[in-house]
Amino acid sequence: MAPFEHDFPFDPAYGHTLDDLLLIPAPAAPDDFDAFWRARYEAARKVATEPEIGPLEGERDGVRIHGVTFTSVGGVRLGGWVALPADGSAEYGFVVGHGYGGRQEPGPDVPLPLPRAAAILPCVRGMGARGLHPGIPDAADGHVLHDIESRDSYVIGDCVADLWCAASALHELVPELAPGEGGPRLGYLGESFGGGLGALALPWDDRFGAAQLTVPTFGNHPLRLTLPCVGSGEAVRSYHREHPEVTEVLRYFDAATAATRLELPTLVAAALFDPSVPPPGQFAVHNASAGERELRVLSAGHFDYEGLAAEVAELQAARRGFFGAWLGR
Repeated sequence: MAPFEHDFPFDPAYGHTLDDLLLIPAPAAPDDFDAFWRARYEAARKVATEPEIGPLEGERDGVRIHGVTFTSVGGVRLGGWVALPADGSAEYGFVVGHGYGGRQEPGPDVPLPLPRAAAILPCVRGMGARGLHPGIPDAADGHVLHDIESRDSYVIGDCVADLWCAASALHELVPELAPGEGGPRLGYLGESFGGGLGALALPWDDRFGAAQLTVPTFGNHPLRLTLPCVGSGEAVRSYHREHPEVTEVLRYFDAATAATRLELPTLVAAALFDPSVPPPGQFAVHNASAGERELRVLSAGHFDYEGLAAEVAELQAARRGFFGAWLGR
């Protein structure tokens, strides 16, 4: 029985208990999985990101918030926000991914997990107020299918590269955080779409020292294709029915498969009930993570329920402790 009353034509808990979810594995990787992603990463690191900071847009929670633009792979110019300490130099740095609704403002991603931190909050290509790009759909169900016919053209690969380029831009804007200056490793925060992108991006990038992935998507595609939902996964399921060969492309974009290579400390917040991102895929990412890992179990994701605010507060406290332990000097 589902833990919440709902009107969905399926069970967003998918009949699973926590014990069941903790046993869900990751799919095996294609033979050239690592080579594919390392080549994408090396190409992204060669990009001259040429970041530019815009005027001050606000100040709160110990940071000043500015608009920012930077260049990513393919010469695509993207926007977003950068948060800089209001006083003094930055001692920590974060890249903050966004969900599949895009990002229209910094929103609840500020305050940052640690004091005296700087962060870049990019809009990946096609998404959010500052990531719109001609030809790329800005709605999740269209975006997730964009150029999905080939692993080399699929938009998700370029969105991962946008995160790598955002990290490069942050290091250029805040040089005290750069590895060459002896700066600390970066933290990564990503929820839903941003959680899945983070799992795909982080195994290859040694500039990061710890990550939080909240209700991450793209976990265990073979299983996801069997589970109805109301999120972007349903668009992929529908496409797969007409184009079953897409499973070969999806093997390269499986967040759980990538997590088997994810050796940095990772805090995963996974939900027991989620109509948009099926919980089995979320837990597959946690279960596969190869490094030090911490699990926070949420009652639900992508769903409003009594007790949500309290769980969010508990998760924020947990992430402060987590990043303080792993990124602290």
